Amino acid sequence: MAENQALNRLLNILKTSGADAWEVTDVQEKGWEFYLIRHALDQNRVKELESFRVKVYRKFDDCLGSAGAPVPADADEAEMKRIAAGLYQDAAYVRNPFYTLNKPEAENGAEAAESEHVDLKAISGDFLATISGLPETDTEDLNSCEIFVSELRKRYINSEGIDVTVTYPSSMVEAVVNARKDGREIELYRMYDCGTCDREQLTRDLAETMRYGRDRLTTEPTPALEKADLILSTDAACAVYEYFIDHLSSGMVYRGISDWKTGDTVAPAEMKLQTAAFLPNSSENGAYDSEGARIRDLTLIDGGKAVRYWGSRQFSQYLGLEDSFIASNFVVSGGSASAEELRQGDWLEVVEFSDFQVDDVTGDIAGEIRLAYLHRDGKTVPVSGGSVSGNMNELVKGMRFSAERRQYDTLLIPAVTRLDGVTVTGAV
Repeated sequence: MAENQALNRLLNILKTSGADAWEVTDVQEKGWEFYLIRHALDQNRVKELESFRVKVYRKFDDCLGSAGAPVPADADEAEMKRIAAGLYQDAAYVRNPFYTLNKPEAENGAEAAESEHVDLKAISGDFLATISGLPETDTEDLNSCEIFVSELRKRYINSEGIDVTVTYPSSMVEAVVNARKDGREIELYRMYDCGTCDREQLTRDLAETMRYGRDRLTTEPTPALEKADLILSTDAACAVYEYFIDHLSSGMVYRGISDWKTGDTVAPAEMKLQTAAFLPNSSENGAYDSEGARIRDLTLIDGGKAVRYWGSRQFSQYLGLEDSFIASNFVVSGGSASAEELRQGDWLEVVEFSDFQVDDVTGDIAGEIRLAYLHRDGKTVPVSGGSVSGNMNELVKGMRFSAERRQYDTLLIPAVTRLDGVTVTGAV
């Protein structure tokens, strides 16, 4: 590892700052950026950034004070000392029950750094080739696109002796597609986070978005259905599964926001929820979390029952859990029914929301409909307007999900989720 004089200077200052404990994260990012109008490259640039994040701790009887702040990588020694001294003072005002920082896994001191080769040129080429080959038509096409491809290198060091480094690719695509019909035109915006470029998935997603744009121009007002079975087959479904993930986080359990206990039935019997140390094409594939703990595969829900909590060192220790970590990737098993089987009978499949939320505290769901497909009596009609609402505490009882799965960056979840008996308010 190349010598980093700025980091060494910061570490020396922290060691003599008077803090009882400290931690530093050094983030280095190398990135390529592309800005396209239609398919023509408007501009591109290369960036190389570095930043430090520092947190210091002070012991007060059975309490632990803490304070954190960013430190510019180009700060001189005087500026670093000023920031460290300020954090030491501020740590006296933010006190929590005592907990300890993570220690190295190996007994012989700091752990070896990990690295991964990230080929920015190859990844960028895949994105550009994918965008140039989109299946456009005379009435649906790409308006503009921005592509960001990065190599992230994160090094975490703390006063307990941890020194770990992870390197991985992280990319983002922002795209706007247009659809036109009979003098009317609509734009749909999409943002995709990922590791590298999954050409097949990105092509399918943008082609799907163009189809949604076309159908949005031919919608009827959503009728007042009172109750209907809601099908989710786009990224809105992530909020449903994040409800389960969040309720098993040690922070929510400790603070009483979640009352879930291990052994409780909290999900459909078919559900198995796990953390994943590595998820292909995720934008968060570091082997260690932001506190230096190794990330592992861990089962959180099995057979619908809560098995284990996950979360930060602080809140996990408060719950008596020592072997903890902050998970980045989550995987939900598929159900026994196929996507086709879940689309039997009558249903409302909402594919575009103005906003869709699942409240972590109450379990309430709410979303305003921009585009949905209403299937009744064997016919499917695109509709818009109105809203859906309900509560996960009740809806989980009739929740079903497909055997097929779909990935949304750090989440691998069933491709189709069906919630029975959702309230639907019509557009008129």
